[in-house]
Amino acid sequence: MDDLFAPPGPGWQRVSPALARLRRILLAVGLGFLAVVVVVLWVLFEPPPWVPALSLAALLALGVWSWILIGRNARRWGYVERDEELFITRGALFRRLVVVPYGRMQYVDVQAGPIDRAFGLARVQLHTAAPGTTAHIPGLPADEAARLRDRLTALGEAQAAGL
Repeated sequence: MDDLFAPPGPGWQRVSPALARLRRILLAVGLGFLAVVVVVLWVLFEPPPWVPALSLAALLALGVWSWILIGRNARRWGYVERDEELFITRGALFRRLVVVPYGRMQYVDVQAGPIDRAFGLARVQLHTAAPGTTAHIPGLPADEAARLRDRLTALGEAQAAGL
């Protein structure tokens, strides 16, 4: 079954480990905010002690589980550039392989919000001729995103000119 998701030839290029760090920081901030809400509600309404304790335990369990999943997910993102197409894979439990022929690309979009830029990351999004069939690669170092954008744009133009 793993052959279904194996690239033809050399292995996958993986996204930056900073993607997992970024997502884990956002997780910690979100869960911290929810913990503060639980404590404030506990002080305001004085429920039985087991209610906030159970709520905080559930938040902790959710945090640990999410922390593990974020790492697994970030390690599974990858891509391979070939002569005629780009292969993109993702997913640990539900795996996905997307093959984008260079000749079908209409444009390549690079995105980086303020938090992404603080971690030196960018996201490359490929828009194809068919509506609804876009592919993206998050968590790329900014210089790699720029290199990939330029290469994919050049290959897309060359493939489209040959039609």
